[in-house]
Amino acid sequence: MQPASSPSLSRMLGLLVLLASWVQLGLAQTYHLRKDIRGEGFYREFVWEDINDPTHGRVNYVDQQTSRAQNLTYATPDSFILRADSTNVVWGGRGRNSVRIRSREMFSNHVSIYDIRHMPEGCGTWPAVWTVGDNWPHGGEIDILEGVNDEGPNAATLHTSRGCTMPQGDSGHRGLRVLNNCDATVNGNTGCPVDFTGQNSYGPAFNRAGGGWYVLERTSSAIKIWFWSRNDPNVPWEVKTPRQTVTTANWGAPTAFFPDWSCNMNQFFGPHWIVINLTFCGDWAGNVYHQSNCPSNCIDFVDNNPWAFQDAYFDIANIRVYT
Repeated sequence: MQPASSPSLSRMLGLLVLLASWVQLGLAQTYHLRKDIRGEGFYREFVWEDINDPTHGRVNYVDQQTSRAQNLTYATPDSFILRADSTNVVWGGRGRNSVRIRSREMFSNHVSIYDIRHMPEGCGTWPAVWTVGDNWPHGGEIDILEGVNDEGPNAATLHTSRGCTMPQGDSGHRGLRVLNNCDATVNGNTGCPVDFTGQNSYGPAFNRAGGGWYVLERTSSAIKIWFWSRNDPNVPWEVKTPRQTVTTANWGAPTAFFPDWSCNMNQFFGPHWIVINLTFCGDWAGNVYHQSNCPSNCIDFVDNNPWAFQDAYFDIANIRVYT
């Protein structure tokens, strides 16, 4: 028998390591640019949803014509603004004028990159960037950016029909088996949330840093969400600078990781639209309003203080979708 340090065995071990590296590279998925949405492109690629807010917010979602006329949406070559009315006191009706948009195209397995310079802030605000199917909660929901009342950090959350569970927090990387129930019909629709580690992932801290990038990768084996602040030295070049292809294997561990250990991705997540909206109060922001050291009560504050919503706007540089 040859000793463990023999050249033949060492050479064999080296070949095995090299083979493992080749296999890993072979499994790395390369995605190709399908949509590069910026500026006026948002008016072509999204539908304005002037609907009653499903989350019971103090909001009046307006149509595209009204949003343009009231300057609640406008575009430049490198920016799209979506904001709430910050001029008028609200008298009755559904609430403060704001905007909810939904992509015309639905996506399944893909990568989407959201380059956002500014997000809505202020007491009573509930901004979100998310994806959802056409028969909620069947078909699932993925919340990429979401929070309320300036309370950071960001939370990425899954909501599904009955039968999908996820490791608690970011325990997918820690080997723990404490599970959250993603079922939207139980636990007050808490879903399966992962709180990000950095306060600059949400609200005023995000805006002071000049914004950043949120990235979703959805596959049949996992849902991954990354966040990089604007001046983070670790932002992948292909996230920071638009490219025709991206390879997520080079990006390091995601900020939120949702594996398929106890949730069949193809069963619980169907084709999704991208949704961007800004609501107020409602089922989340309203219910925790007093815990956020905000004045008065949520509905009265939103109705009577238009000046408080001057910073309640999205400034989106672009959205890129790769398939």
